[in-house]
Amino acid sequence: MKSKKSILTRRKFFKNTGIAALGLSFGTNKSWGAPAYIPNFLKPNSKINGIQIGVITYSFRGMEDQSAEATLQYILDCGINAIELMGNVAENYLRKPQYEIDRRTLNRLIRLDRKKEISRDEKKQLADLKQQQKSYEKAAANWKKNRDPNDLFKLRKMFNDAGVDIYAFKPDDLLGSKNSDADISYAMKAGKVLGASHITLELPGPPYGPKDPEHTLRLGKLAEKNDIKVAYHGHTQQHAKWWDTALKQSESNVMNPDLGHYIAAGNTDVFEFLSKMNKKIYSMHIKDRTTPANGQNYTPFGKGDTPIVDVLQLMRDQKYSFPATIEYEYKTPKNSTIINEIKKCVDYCKDALES
Repeated sequence: MKSKKSILTRRKFFKNTGIAALGLSFGTNKSWGAPAYIPNFLKPNSKINGIQIGVITYSFRGMEDQSAEATLQYILDCGINAIELMGNVAENYLRKPQYEIDRRTLNRLIRLDRKKEISRDEKKQLADLKQQQKSYEKAAANWKKNRDPNDLFKLRKMFNDAGVDIYAFKPDDLLGSKNSDADISYAMKAGKVLGASHITLELPGPPYGPKDPEHTLRLGKLAEKNDIKVAYHGHTQQHAKWWDTALKQSESNVMNPDLGHYIAAGNTDVFEFLSKMNKKIYSMHIKDRTTPANGQNYTPFGKGDTPIVDVLQLMRDQKYSFPATIEYEYKTPKNSTIINEIKKCVDYCKDALES
């Protein structure tokens, strides 16, 4: 493990100032085409000594099947009972039309056409791709017109019956400054239907765009109307005061920091930060990364510079109420699988909280 001399330990900071997780996989019922988990039987439990260990379903992005049913099975296989749900899972469940056009080819042909360097066959291919694009946009517009957040009650029930709660929802492309109030309110209502206490998105600002305090004010006011919190996520732009403007704008604006990115940004005040801001944090992503001096790399838990153990123990000892959300981002070893690696992350957190 790399040196952590630059990172204040939990113990130094304070000096100065049920059931083991079960991976439940009963195989796939091929006659029904859905995972054969058994509702209300041997439910997983990843809440350890008062701290909820969860996972964001983005962690399963490398899995071939992205359906809601398959995603639920991945969660159960990892022994996790609470999650941050990505919007693509909900949209797949609601049968949103899938975008299957080769964007790279389409853009290349558009460039050739503009330069008048396109061949006859390529021009025919471009016309076909544009027609596919038009058909997709029409189908997506019809889907959007008829979507109903209440249709997600069945998705929530399926997850809840299997023992999995949804504490956060991260919609896809619905919370940006160019989205209508109707789009944003739909996303917030969908989060409520799913059982989430908060929806998440990147805090507007670099590298996601220019600073936009008007948009965080707008989101906060819409969240007040829809009785849900908006939790702002961050990468290596994070620092202790990064959320201040949004937090002052509305009580419905809260935080979804990322512990690994916070360390990779070079911050060394993580324990003071959590002690001061814990009541504004509604969930926190955890991953292991190295400091700038050590390359800002993504590593398996326990191999980088992120003080995951000390932070989890701080959360336990101080009885912080927000979940710790595993976000799997390091490269899967050749002799392993995504599921096995996430299970290792869960076990690492469990050992920390039981020590």
